[in-house]
Amino acid sequence: MNFIDIVFPSDRPSERLDQFIAASFAELSRAMVHRLIESGDIKVAGLQAKPSMKLKGGERISVNMPAPEACEAIPEDIPLDILFEDRDVVVINKPAGMVVHPGAGNRDGTLVNALLGHCKDLSGIGGSMRPGIVHRIDKDTSGVIIAAKNDHSHQSLAMQFKEHTIKRIYLALVFGSPKTDSGHITSAIGRHPVDRKKMSSKARHGKQAVTHWQVVARYEGVTLLKLRLETGRTHQIRVHLSEAGYPLVGDQLYGSEGRLASIRNTRVRALLKGLTRQGLHAKTLGFIHPASGQYMEFDTPLPEDMNHIVAQLAESTVQ
Repeated sequence: MNFIDIVFPSDRPSERLDQFIAASFAELSRAMVHRLIESGDIKVAGLQAKPSMKLKGGERISVNMPAPEACEAIPEDIPLDILFEDRDVVVINKPAGMVVHPGAGNRDGTLVNALLGHCKDLSGIGGSMRPGIVHRIDKDTSGVIIAAKNDHSHQSLAMQFKEHTIKRIYLALVFGSPKTDSGHITSAIGRHPVDRKKMSSKARHGKQAVTHWQVVARYEGVTLLKLRLETGRTHQIRVHLSEAGYPLVGDQLYGSEGRLASIRNTRVRALLKGLTRQGLHAKTLGFIHPASGQYMEFDTPLPEDMNHIVAQLAESTVQ
């Protein structure tokens, strides 16, 4: 355990203890905060408190932080496309088809297994099966992802993600053609009320999500979009685009099934059918380095499968 003292600011509006602690420590979920309060590992002025306790200003709070769990995922010798690495972080260009961390049905072959095979010094805050993992991108999404190599870096990056200061730019191939050249989509996203594999804006308890989009190019029946995430909810881009009527090419979960029939050009239809994953690429990631404090940004081109389709679409449009 690691004791950390924190003072609730006297000039801040009254706030619940559990809400304040969860907002102050990005690595602690609300459920974990409740457990720590109830077990006496979070005290106010040295006394046991309740999660609902109202803080009014000046209270000294002692947090007994749980020690990071030992890593238990199995190291594997899997090649990685490493964009940058130092003693604090490692930035990878993840290929489509690679799961980020082990889970049910994916015990090996993941990015975590590859990272453990590449370096032994990963943050343990994420737990035994998610060492170093600060954020995720879907299995069938390619692109830039960062992992933390120590606990300080993990905490710093987690806070940047929580405060939405990380720069995240995606490229997406979608069905349809938006009426305007740019815009944004805002909705609360949570677990789908019926299909538990999906996320939805119709969830009973959702979290606010904002996606900014801009048209890069228009082709027959499909559009290439550049997207900037203001928030990072699970499946955010896929849900927002699908519910706006522009599902990702290749995304069977969120409504691209059946859209191929609307493509009249048989060559273009065959091209799109050949994309065996969702047409989404995490192009750019920008963040403040946890140790140096310097802003860093990494950019990756479209992977070969998406780039080939875009090139052929552009050629078909010109013809």
